[in-house]
Amino acid sequence: MSEGILGNATTEQREGIVAMLTKAYWMEIETVMSYIANSINPDGVRAQEVMASLEKDIQEELGHAQLFARRIKELYGVVPGSMDFKAEQSYLQPGDDAADIVPVIKGVIEAEAGAIAYYTEVIKATDGVDPVTQDMIITILADEQGHLRLFEGYLKEYEAEGRA
Repeated sequence: MSEGILGNATTEQREGIVAMLTKAYWMEIETVMSYIANSINPDGVRAQEVMASLEKDIQEELGHAQLFARRIKELYGVVPGSMDFKAEQSYLQPGDDAADIVPVIKGVIEAEAGAIAYYTEVIKATDGVDPVTQDMIITILADEQGHLRLFEGYLKEYEAEGRA
C-alpha cells in the first residue's frame, strides 16, 4: 500500500515541498505585517476604501499562513519561529507621505503578483506528487488573484485621474 507523499520513498520530495511551504508561510506572515501598517498609516478620505480592503485581506492572508503551517506539520516539517524570519517586501513599507495611497496600491499589486507567481511554481512542483498540498495552494491562489484584481482596479482609477 502506497503512503504517497508521507511515505519513506518520498522523503526527499516531501522535504522539498516543506521548504516551499515554509517560504510561502513567511510570505504570508510578512504580508500580514505590511498590510497592518498600510491599513492604519494612510491619511485621507480617498484612502479609506483601500485601508478597509487591506483590513479584510489581513484576515485572509493570516488564514493562508495558518493553512501553510498546518500542512508543514502534516508533512513532518516544523513550523519556524520568529527568529527565522527575514523581511523581503521593501515595496510594502510605509511611505513618507501618508496621504499618497498610490505606492500602497502598487505595493499590494507587487505582493499579490509575487504570491501568484510563487504559488503557481508550488502547484507545478506538487503536480502528481502531493495532491492535498496542490489543492490547498490552488484555493489560496484564487484568493490572491482576487486581491490582485481588486487592487489593479484601484490603480486604474488613480491612473485615469492622472494621480498614478
